[in-house]
Amino acid sequence: MTYDNTLKYLVEQYPEDFIRYLLASEATDIQILKTELNQEPIRADSITFLQTANQILHLEFQTLPASTPPLPLRMLDYWVRLYRQYNCDIEQVVIFLKPTTSEAVFVDQFTARNTTHHYRIIRIWEQDPESLLLSPGLLPLATLARTDSPQNLLQQVAVQVSMIEEEATKQSISVCTQLLAGLVFEPELIRQFLRREDMRESSIYQEILEEGLQEGRQRGIEQGIEQGIEQGIEQGRQSELRLVIRLLTRRLGSINSQLQSRLQELSLAQLENLGEVLLDFATEADLMNWLNTIES
Repeated sequence: MTYDNTLKYLVEQYPEDFIRYLLASEATDIQILKTELNQEPIRADSITFLQTANQILHLEFQTLPASTPPLPLRMLDYWVRLYRQYNCDIEQVVIFLKPTTSEAVFVDQFTARNTTHHYRIIRIWEQDPESLLLSPGLLPLATLARTDSPQNLLQQVAVQVSMIEEEATKQSISVCTQLLAGLVFEPELIRQFLRREDMRESSIYQEILEEGLQEGRQRGIEQGIEQGIEQGIEQGRQSELRLVIRLLTRRLGSINSQLQSRLQELSLAQLENLGEVLLDFATEADLMNWLNTIES
């Protein structure tokens, strides 16, 4: 969540840097589109609209290649929704952040019968850091780029951050750099080159933290609703179980403990079915035969 929020911030604050890096073009009239797409809501990490070029640059940042649904299907889904809504050229780029040997980071298309959809893949650990070191908005990503000396690269990035003149910008980029560098560097090494104080002082860190907390709270609410539904179903099952046992007791007399244990394992739907047929039972053997039937 922290990495998602950090990268969303960078793209929204420095869209020109990402456009220059990924599209090799300059654009000044840029609109950041909302990331919730129409139809059944889904969220993309970043959607940047280049009004002057009538083009959408859609970025997806992936820390790990695993995804549900699979990333190729997601990219096709995003493309269809974007094209339906905006009817313009769409450039899709997936940027993998953390080194891995998984074959999934080499897949750049969705393929099914009569359908093939392509998108670009960037494995950031294979990229030359030089182009990333040229723009403030890309400096945090530079810490993840290709290098034979990770410590020297981190130092280079820290030097570039220190050269940013505007203090608030320097502080924000420093925070984002520290957060992304945490994917590959130990905290002690990061602290050698970048000021930890920037974290506490930075408004962007507080913004990222608050957004993360809000997402966490929302997920907590959703989980609470799910748990409430599950608890309601279980309470209904227990009520039905008590009713069925009372009816069986009146019909057959006392129920032995073994049969009661088997009744405890029945679902709500099974208990409701049992409530409909138990009046036909004459002995415990009838109940046992019914239980054997549903378990077979």
